[in-house]
Amino acid sequence: MPENAATNGAHHIGLTVPDLAKTKTFFIETLGFQQVGEKPDYPAVFVSDGSVMITLWQAKDPVSAVPFDRRNVIGLHHFALKVDGPEKLDALHATLAKTEGVEIEFAPESLGGGAVRHMMCTIPGGIRTEFIALPS
Repeated sequence: MPENAATNGAHHIGLTVPDLAKTKTFFIETLGFQQVGEKPDYPAVFVSDGSVMITLWQAKDPVSAVPFDRRNVIGLHHFALKVDGPEKLDALHATLAKTEGVEIEFAPESLGGGAVRHMMCTIPGGIRTEFIALPS
C-alpha cells in the first residue's frame, strides 16, 4: 500500500437497481453473499461476501429509469469481484450462463495474455460486472 495514499480499499459499492428483490436474490442465491442489513423505508439492502459490501437501492421508477450506457454516460463502467482461482471462475461462468437475468458478455479468458483470467457479464438489473481470478 502506498505510504501517502489517503484511502486503503473499498468499503462498499452502491448500486441502484430496477428490481431490488431480484438483485438481492441473485447476490445471495447465485453468488453466496449474505444480507448484512436493510432499510425497508429507503428501500435498500446491504449484502456482503465477507470482503466487500454492496448496497442495493431500489430505483424510484424503474420503467422510466435510463439504463447505463458505458460508452456515453459518465459513471460506473463496471465493477469487478475477485474469484478464488480459475477453476472457480469456470464454475461460476457455468452457473451464470444458466441464470435468469444474466447476459454473458464474454466467457473466462486471459486478461491481456497473462495468467489472470476474467469474464464479463451483466447481472439482473443490467449492471456490468466483471469476475476476475488470480492464478492459483
